[in-house]
Amino acid sequence: MEYKEDNYDEYYYDENATGCDYSEWGPSYSLIPVLYMLVFILGLSGNGVVIFTVWQSKSKRRAADIYIGNLALADLAFVATLPLWAVYTALGYHWPFGVALCKISSYLVLVNMYASVFCLTCLSFDRYLAIVHSLSSSRLRSRGTMLVSLLIIWMLSGLLAMPTLVFRTTVFDDMTNKTTCAMDFSLVSHERHETLWIAGLSLSSSLLGFLLPFLLMIVFYCFIGTTVTQHFQNLRKDDQKKRRLLKIITTLVVVFALCWTPFHVLKSVDALAYLNLVPDSCGFMRFILLAHPYATCLAYVNSCLNPFLYAFFDLRFRSQCLCLLNLKKAVHGQVSSLSSTMSAQTQKSEVQSLATKV
Repeated sequence: MEYKEDNYDEYYYDENATGCDYSEWGPSYSLIPVLYMLVFILGLSGNGVVIFTVWQSKSKRRAADIYIGNLALADLAFVATLPLWAVYTALGYHWPFGVALCKISSYLVLVNMYASVFCLTCLSFDRYLAIVHSLSSSRLRSRGTMLVSLLIIWMLSGLLAMPTLVFRTTVFDDMTNKTTCAMDFSLVSHERHETLWIAGLSLSSSLLGFLLPFLLMIVFYCFIGTTVTQHFQNLRKDDQKKRRLLKIITTLVVVFALCWTPFHVLKSVDALAYLNLVPDSCGFMRFILLAHPYATCLAYVNSCLNPFLYAFFDLRFRSQCLCLLNLKKAVHGQVSSLSSTMSAQTQKSEVQSLATKV
């Protein structure tokens, strides 16, 4: 079976060579742009609030807040490109924005993917050190170490996404009279080499940008879970805060996995089809084609969910957001009536973060 793939937005198949119907599902041209714009609106506003809130709370900023702020920054840079992809899809995969925006927009998609998973991995490692090695990890959890880790995250994310800047370009199709924003491997002249490049880049991005970091996170949480379980019956105040922050970060990791797993599974299966390692029947490949845009949408949804997860689980973040939006006075009366039955110590604890100064 002969076909070409754009790993991140669209699949192209040679129907004449296969006799198979690989046409796009019609409603996708209307539905996908709507989903993209919803993610854009929610992601732009939500991540903007997160970044500003983290920046404003300098005196009470935790190490976890810095990683969360950088996670929001990666999401914000990515969602800013979604209107371009919405127009691209609505026009039937016609790209009218030129080569530069094609490369930059595609590049930001991958930078976001890598930076997000690397930030979550660092968050998990920070919790592992704070809970499992709380007495001996102060140097590893210092501000200097955290800043170095952030520098490595952004440099590594930018480097791993670099092939997109090299191979992404606009390609004009005389038959459809459309210009696509696609991966062009014409720089690799030999056909066999082109196939290896396509499969290699696809599999390596899923391995480095999803599978390996996710396995590391699972290992960290296994150690954390064991430690927390051992002390569950007699938790000190600081331990309770650690468990609460752990709950926030665990939720972020689980949601990230749920959103990105279908995308990476479909992309990896398609790459294996290039290498003739999985069946490439018409029905199977058509399923991959039709499911891919929606798996991509689900992955993109992750960029707008995180701020709402912070607001739902983290009382301190919620309180800071209310102050930022000048809404705290409006809800003060309700909060006072609900908290009147609480003791002074409990009330003070609830106003603070679920994991303050861990």
